[in-house]
Amino acid sequence: MTTVDHLRQVRLGNLRTVLLALVDRPGSRADLAARTGLTKATLSNLTEPLLANGILVEEPATLAGLGRPSKPLRFHPGGPVAVGAEINVSHLAVEILGLDGETIRRHLVPADIRKASADDVLDRVAGLIREITGDRPLLGAGLAVPGVVHDGVVVRAPNLPHLVGVPLADGLSRRLALDVELDNEANLAALAHLWPRHLAGEDFVHVSADVGIGAGVVLNGEVYRGVSGFAGELGHVVIERDGVRCTCGSRGCVERYAGLDVILRQAGRRRLDSLHKALAAQDERALTSVRQAGQALGVGLATLMNLFDVPTVVLGGSYAVLHEHLSVAVQSEMDRRVLAGGERHTRLIASPLGEFAVVRGAAGLITRRAVQQPERLFAQPPRPDRP
Repeated sequence: MTTVDHLRQVRLGNLRTVLLALVDRPGSRADLAARTGLTKATLSNLTEPLLANGILVEEPATLAGLGRPSKPLRFHPGGPVAVGAEINVSHLAVEILGLDGETIRRHLVPADIRKASADDVLDRVAGLIREITGDRPLLGAGLAVPGVVHDGVVVRAPNLPHLVGVPLADGLSRRLALDVELDNEANLAALAHLWPRHLAGEDFVHVSADVGIGAGVVLNGEVYRGVSGFAGELGHVVIERDGVRCTCGSRGCVERYAGLDVILRQAGRRRLDSLHKALAAQDERALTSVRQAGQALGVGLATLMNLFDVPTVVLGGSYAVLHEHLSVAVQSEMDRRVLAGGERHTRLIASPLGEFAVVRGAAGLITRRAVQQPERLFAQPPRPDRP
């Protein structure tokens, strides 16, 4: 490595440090120097191009105690943003996320995607993204799908088989003239609980359900994907050897007993909100359906706990809505079946992110990449209205 290359790497590393500090909270140069260990001169040198390119903005000076007034730096409210999009069996969703992790705008559209062609789905997603982003400068787009992803292509999706083999990332990229990253929806929902804030610690499993069930496994603060991206396929863990036939071709998979469509059918309800009202009214059929689903889910989760030994399970999506009535049965099964249960009680919590966890994680995939690879920020056109 040449001296020039070395200096460039040092500068990028320092930029990354500053940006991560600002993701945590805004701060003056003096505050950032104290938090990062960088000198004020170095900070000034690093922040000037960020200000010139409309990535940061300097707020008016404020006096806090003795000494010179400070001018806090923060991410520019009109600066580059990331967009996340989700293709689900029952809906499409999009969200704009700022570099500071703040949601700027989001939209969810109910839709039955099972019979739509891949081109139709991508056209609809692209239209939603154009509608929500307008002329905002974009860092890129994250795209979430309920299937196993490898190299920008869905290689397995039992509930949306028409997406298999289609280069979805390239297809959306061509429609938007934008870099697109494709990932599994369960992994991205888990990422949303890591970035930009740790909402469940550094080791946990995030599990959610629609027609299928997905789990994102987080170890040491990183989403664990496995060698081929198949890690976390909780929905297809077998809990009954000769059980109900599954769409994946096997039998007795967790999702055939604890998927949302199964819960609704057993409860005699068509929508999640109707089921929630029935549970609040202590409807026996609804209570039984959720309890049985919780038992099946608990058996499957116990398998993951025995494999990965994490302390926390986050119930997301529809499971978060049903948490109050679902968690007792899930916890009971895990307490009985997790080998470490006698030493450590597994924490079971409801996700605070609601139905937008997946799409937030998809956008977070892009903002996290931009902060960790600062050179990407300077590929954006400079703003003409620098404050």
